[in-house]
Amino acid sequence: MIMVKKFRKIWPLLPAAIYLLVFLIIVITYLLIMSFSGSDGSFPSLEPIQTVIRMPKFRDALLNTFLFVLFGTPVELLAGLLLALLIYQSFRWRNIVRSIFIIPVAIPGLVTATLLFILFDTHGGFINHLLMGKYSFFPGIISSSIDWRGTKFFSLGLSLMGKVWRDMPISMLILLAGLNSIDPQLFDAAKTMGAGIRQRIRHIIIPLIIPSISAVVLLRSIEMWKEFIFPYILAGRYNLLGTLIESLYINWSGKYENGAALVALILLICIIVSALIFIWLIDLLRRLLSDIER
Repeated sequence: MIMVKKFRKIWPLLPAAIYLLVFLIIVITYLLIMSFSGSDGSFPSLEPIQTVIRMPKFRDALLNTFLFVLFGTPVELLAGLLLALLIYQSFRWRNIVRSIFIIPVAIPGLVTATLLFILFDTHGGFINHLLMGKYSFFPGIISSSIDWRGTKFFSLGLSLMGKVWRDMPISMLILLAGLNSIDPQLFDAAKTMGAGIRQRIRHIIIPLIIPSISAVVLLRSIEMWKEFIFPYILAGRYNLLGTLIESLYINWSGKYENGAALVALILLICIIVSALIFIWLIDLLRRLLSDIER
């Protein structure tokens, strides 16, 4: 009888779950077949693995993507937490400020990337003109224009900046939901005992919003791993794994199609492994905070 009641609660979700599961199985199966098929059609074959591993572009893209995730995930978490703490406070026009903070996620990623492309253009970009003192309200800092997209550091930095700016509202809203779930009486008691803002953040807020932090870290790290639009528009020849897949499949069609599938499979493995590592780290943080409270 209990099983029947549970089934009645979840059965409306079964069609969607079955659809997603079947679609996932089809995609992974197709990736596996392509990833281990030789140029002569033989299966299984290690030829795609040997081809991809020997490619300097693949090694560079893997390193670039790893650094993108390593720096982008904590930056987006911290930015989202700061904004969530800001609009969690009661002040006039809070709803208007909250709406302004949500604007970036409403703008398509392609539009944001294109705006950054124009702003940081090497010759006619607003940023270079500003830094060179071509506007009366700002003093000149540099004598010649900077090739923002000509180096790996600046181009990937611009891509990361655009990605964090656009997706930051999602992190903010998730963390704000965690903050709103905290009993306000805890803050009142902490203030009564003389706890400052740092003590309240460390001993009340962080331990109680660990589930929200976990959700932000997992979701944002996955998005960082599979990012495509910003590095494709702004980073040019400095590939991430997402842009490398497109390059191998489109620009080298017929020669590296199986290699593109293998890179996609490697990207999937990286996402799963990093998610498990982040889950372990968050669980470790939860235990450390519990030990401190004791």
